[in-house]
Amino acid sequence: MTSPQHSEYDLVVVGSGIAGLYAALQAHEAGARVLVVTKGGIGEASTRYAQGGIAAAVGPEDDPADHLKDTIDAGAGLVDEEAARILCYEAAPRIADLVRYGVNFDSDNGAVALGREAAHSRARILHARGDATGLEIELSLSSLAQREIAILEHTFATRILTDSGRVSGVEVFVRAEGGRRVFGTPRVVLATGGAGQMYRTTTNPPVSTGDGVALAYECGAEVMDMEFTQFHPTALVLPGRPVFLISEAVRGEGAQLFNAKGERFMPRYDPDRAELAPRDVVARAALKEMLEAGSDHVLLDVTAYDAEWLAARFPSIYARCLESGLDMAKDRIPVSPAAHYTMGGVRTNTWGETTLRGLFAVGETACTGVHGANRLASNSLLETVVFAHRAVERLLNPPDPTPPPEAPTADALVLDGLGSDGEAPRTEQVKELMWREVGIVRTGEGLRDAAEQLRRWASAVPVPTDREGYELRSIITCARLATEAAVRREESRGAHFRTDHPWPREQWRRHIVFRRPSDGPSATITPESTSTDRESARA
Repeated sequence: MTSPQHSEYDLVVVGSGIAGLYAALQAHEAGARVLVVTKGGIGEASTRYAQGGIAAAVGPEDDPADHLKDTIDAGAGLVDEEAARILCYEAAPRIADLVRYGVNFDSDNGAVALGREAAHSRARILHARGDATGLEIELSLSSLAQREIAILEHTFATRILTDSGRVSGVEVFVRAEGGRRVFGTPRVVLATGGAGQMYRTTTNPPVSTGDGVALAYECGAEVMDMEFTQFHPTALVLPGRPVFLISEAVRGEGAQLFNAKGERFMPRYDPDRAELAPRDVVARAALKEMLEAGSDHVLLDVTAYDAEWLAARFPSIYARCLESGLDMAKDRIPVSPAAHYTMGGVRTNTWGETTLRGLFAVGETACTGVHGANRLASNSLLETVVFAHRAVERLLNPPDPTPPPEAPTADALVLDGLGSDGEAPRTEQVKELMWREVGIVRTGEGLRDAAEQLRRWASAVPVPTDREGYELRSIITCARLATEAAVRREESRGAHFRTDHPWPREQWRRHIVFRRPSDGPSATITPESTSTDRESARA
């Protein structure tokens, strides 16, 4: 790993998961002087925890058109078709890039091994190390990046600097020094992952606190679709142990879900797809069965396979279950839903450009429109490389500059707190509130109560002086954006379900976008409904 030798860079990448490292490597190969800033160690990103794999229509009987159809169907009417088409049709060359960077995907008799996951019509999930695809990708990319690129670890990006309406640099807090530094750059790529740590129960690692979304919002870039958080239906949640994801690939291999009475329940909720229904359907079904039984879990059964096969196909999951006293070949696994993926994020076009000149966002931090209201399984890793590649192509070879589009007008929604001098919240309080009121099932009253409580807490949060303080600020910013969007969306669609508006409504087949006016108070957002035209986001 090389250390920063300059105060000026062609590009600063914030985040060190697959999105950030892939973008940094691509830019470095093109001759750019690149700095990667990451708040933890180089390998602490969410990427390493991705088990299932990466979706791509590379099988002999598959076609990108089928992948596109599945993506659109899963997205509940909000998928941007142009972005999704790019995702599916540019998959193969990006998989080739990963192989070139050292990623070894699993094979079967000399051909790439392909699994099937929920809402996919074909087996098209490439995986590595059985159920450790993310780890394989993260280790491969980080190993290469540490040899080639300047990396600053344990450094928190605190502010995007602007000049005359475009990016001019990044302010960072260096933990080891206990102080701030500034790096000048005309281009910043935000790749900090999602905001799963808004919630009490999440499959995300501790670093997933929504920092990139908060940074973008604070500097005036637009944020979209924050009401849509995907809850994974099968997480192993045991007292005293970290939440552990039981990959959807397990259900893809035939595992079935049972309630406390020993009844298989998914065919009642989705007769055709059952356990392979979209994640929002399975998560809500599991929650309903848990509530009716007064239980904190349902049961996942994969005992149709023997231990040898399970240990080979799912080595990480099999080992974790054994550590927890569970033998997958004999025991049903207690599972429950957990916050898993932030489908909203920094609004971008199909080139990764945000509405602020020089600011790009890729991966889970971004909202490209490909996921709509409900992400198709294993499209997340694919999205990172497809749109990171396009972002680097655009930032190094920009077209003639054009002025940013005028956004539709809307009434300003003031979120500058209630002026309370109350006690600042603990992170755990915010996470508990979000889980209870802005979780899998929501009510209008609960959402409004949560929005009011979050306003009170925001007014009492002190100026951050360390990483924990900055993370709390990020979590509260993302929580407020998510809650305010959920209050406004008076329907149920995809991962957003309200008991007081239990059906989708055609008038809400649109996006909710927030931005902070440059001349407004620090916590004012202007929401607007936009079309799905991502290209208009280009600044």
